[in-house]
Amino acid sequence: MNTNKPPHASVPPDSVNSRVPRQRSLVPKGVAIGLAVFALVLSLAGYGFRLMLGEDVETVLRHAAVIVPTFVLGIPLFFWLSSRLLNKVRGMHIETRNALTLGWLTACVAMLWLMGTYS
Repeated sequence: MNTNKPPHASVPPDSVNSRVPRQRSLVPKGVAIGLAVFALVLSLAGYGFRLMLGEDVETVLRHAAVIVPTFVLGIPLFFWLSSRLLNKVRGMHIETRNALTLGWLTACVAMLWLMGTYS
């Protein structure tokens, strides 16, 4: 056995590292999907009760058409766009799933805070 030669000396360093799958995101995919579904459920939660209490369907749907996309899509997209901007301007490396998950987490906390305030 030759002890002077490092292991994988005949193989370029890039090809050694390419065999190992690189973990791109800190957040597991299931957590990201779960938070997205939870944000959707939370944003739709009160509308069934409002309809059962006799509010006008048109008013409820108009309100839902603004609130649901804002919390389920708007806040996470804001975090994602901010991460892209930070990646370009500051040279950071923020993964898309991490940014979206933080956006859905923030949306869920904001909705729970609003629900607690107005209950």
